[in-house]
Amino acid sequence: MSDLSYWLALNFLPDIGPVVARRLLSAFGSAENIFRMPAEELRKVEGVGENRAGNITGFNRWDTVRKELDSAEKNNVSLVAFNDSRYPEGLKRINDAPPLLYVKGDLKETDKFAIAMVGSRSSTNYGMQVAERMSHKLASSGLTVVSGMARGIDAASHKGALKAGGRTIAVLGSGLDVPYPASNIGLMRAIQSSGAVISEFPFGTPPNKENFPKRNRVISALSFGVIVIEAALDSGSLITVGYALEQGKEVFAVPGNITSGSSRGTNDLIKKGARLIERAEEVIDELRPQLKGALREDQLSSEKRLPAMTDDEKTLYNYLDAEPKHIDAIIRGIDITTGRALSLLLSLELKGVIRQSEGKHFSLN
Repeated sequence: MSDLSYWLALNFLPDIGPVVARRLLSAFGSAENIFRMPAEELRKVEGVGENRAGNITGFNRWDTVRKELDSAEKNNVSLVAFNDSRYPEGLKRINDAPPLLYVKGDLKETDKFAIAMVGSRSSTNYGMQVAERMSHKLASSGLTVVSGMARGIDAASHKGALKAGGRTIAVLGSGLDVPYPASNIGLMRAIQSSGAVISEFPFGTPPNKENFPKRNRVISALSFGVIVIEAALDSGSLITVGYALEQGKEVFAVPGNITSGSSRGTNDLIKKGARLIERAEEVIDELRPQLKGALREDQLSSEKRLPAMTDDEKTLYNYLDAEPKHIDAIIRGIDITTGRALSLLLSLELKGVIRQSEGKHFSLN
């Protein structure tokens, strides 16, 4: 059997999680050796009692292993074992690193220069804009953006990196053939063409609630720091923060509206000592010593590079900000006719410097 067969078998063993699997690998050197050991040797490893030793020596799901290998080949999924050179270095450093990763797309050496971005699924327009803008800046500066492909902040973070032509990694809490949410299947395809979608869970694994804390530890482990944009006090994003702190990672929080429930978690993080940030450049400056060699210095100017604009377009552009303004407010604010305002707004939107949201609201991109 191939080496990957034994890694898959290790992943399928009941009652043996990543921590015990890591101890077994340390004791016996390879996944194959684990399955060749007698029960008395296996029991010498901390955490491996009689039942677990019996599960290893009596493993009989080799048909399932072969089917998993066939599914991986059929779906163009790479199986990246812990001893594979492609296995992320940051993930290797945590005690409960997954013994095996399912990867759709490509993992690169430069992905070690990564920033995680997490936040509410029920995000506001403000949160979505901030997430997309920050991830765009991080990706265009040469960094990989890591998130969980959930609705809201996660999806906006991936999209910002994609629009910048940069790299992004999505970590799933389900099997790669069970993308969650299903509505993000198009986003998943875009991510795997400009980065990778990864999971530690076998094919067919549904997005069960208990999978997401496991997923969150991987998100933080892959990154130098975690940015939280909109999170309620009971948000799953705060689980990622907990893992980040355990792993010695930097935590950044974007302040939000004090009347919004979706900002209470982030604002509370700031009270407790998380670094308050308003721009991606602040994250880059904080982590610059660790990011040396990865940054595209020509992209780090805080001045946004703008396309050519007429004087009227500049006036309108300078009037707008990150908070969406209604067309009526714009007309009153710069004393312009409706027809002229709509014409200028369309021109600026086509140039990619502003965006239109529901109800004829406009804001900077």
